[in-house]
This record gives sequence, C-alpha cells and structure tokens, in this order.
Amino acid sequence: MRQRPLSLITDDLVDYEKAMDRMAELVGERQRDERPDTLWLLSHPQVYTVGRRTPEQHLPDPSHGIPVVSTGRGGQLTYHGPGQLVGYLVVKLGEGEGIVDYVREVELRLVRALAALGVPAERRDTPPGSELLTGVWTTGTDRKIVSIGMRQSRSVTSHGFALNVDGDLAPWDWAVPCGMPEVDMTSLVREASAVPMERVRAAVAEAFEAG
Repeated sequence: MRQRPLSLITDDLVDYEKAMDRMAELVGERQRDERPDTLWLLSHPQVYTVGRRTPEQHLPDPSHGIPVVSTGRGGQLTYHGPGQLVGYLVVKLGEGEGIVDYVREVELRLVRALAALGVPAERRDTPPGSELLTGVWTTGTDRKIVSIGMRQSRSVTSHGFALNVDGDLAPWDWAVPCGMPEVDMTSLVREASAVPMERVRAAVAEAFEAG
C-alpha cells in the first residue's frame, strides 16, 4: 500500500446536513490545492442516508422517527448514530487512480485499524451478479462492522466510512442496510469488548497516517 499521509480533523457530534456543507467546502479547497489530503473523524445524531440506487422497499418504517436523507455518494442505505465513528476522506487521487482503487485502500486501512483494536477483519471481493460487498467484515463471526460509500469529483474523493463502535444496533434492523436483507451488522463492543472512542479514533488515524 502506498504512503498517503493525511491531515486530521476531529469533531464529536455534528448534524449530518451541516457536515455535508462542511465536506463540500473541504472538497472545493482540495480541488483548488488550498488544503492537503484530509481525514475528518466525527459522529452524527441518528439518521439514515441513502445512495442513488437505494430502492424504496429498503427504507425504514417512518414510525421510528429517524430522518432519511438522500446523498450523492455511492452505495445504498446506511445508518448513522451516536457510538459510531464516521470518517470523511477528502483525497486527491493520483493519475490513473480511480475511486474503486481508493475504496480498496480504505478497506485495507480499516482492517489494519481493527486488528490493532483486537478484531480480526477482512475486505471482500464481490462475486459476479451479487450486491456489492464494499466494506469490512469480521472474520470470526461473519458480520459487517464497517460501511463504506464514496464518490469523486474532479479527482477528489468525498464521503467515506462508518465504523460501529458501541452504539445501538437496533436501527440497522429497521431497514435494509447496504442492499443486503440478510446482513448482520455488528460493532466493536459486540465483537470484543468496550473500547473507548478516543482509542478507536487513534487507531483509525494511525492506520490512515493522519495527524
């Protein structure tokens, strides 16, 4: 894996739509070479976000009261909430490097971070004709622990990943995450033990060479 040091921004709980406005500013700055490649670590209040291909039947029952927001990233439905670490990646890709290449790198870096936190994990290739297996999966229990959805514009990436740390997993069961009705979503606390969010942030930042 190539060296790719990133500038790190950290926040606690940020409203999703406000975060999207800020991410758009970061992307514009990177496109104009006004800032270095950047990793922004944060969390969101409860929200479902849906990609361009999310079918209506995968949406949650509105009686749960969690808002649903359309987004321009790839991928399908994802849940965000407290106790989840979100990472937005604003990175200028190299010549001949595509978004799929970078997503593979993101997966591998998150596998490295999870190993440091005591959770063996892996990225997976998608069999022909199957729903995309983008993300990171636990090797011991065969559950999905990280969701990834990204896009690129003028060679700069946006959006990123969501790593479940110790938040409520029930909202994942109220919709169809990632286009996969049978997927079993998990978290660090479910797979191993309670890990302080600050330790998770540090492991992820180290895996992404961010500081």
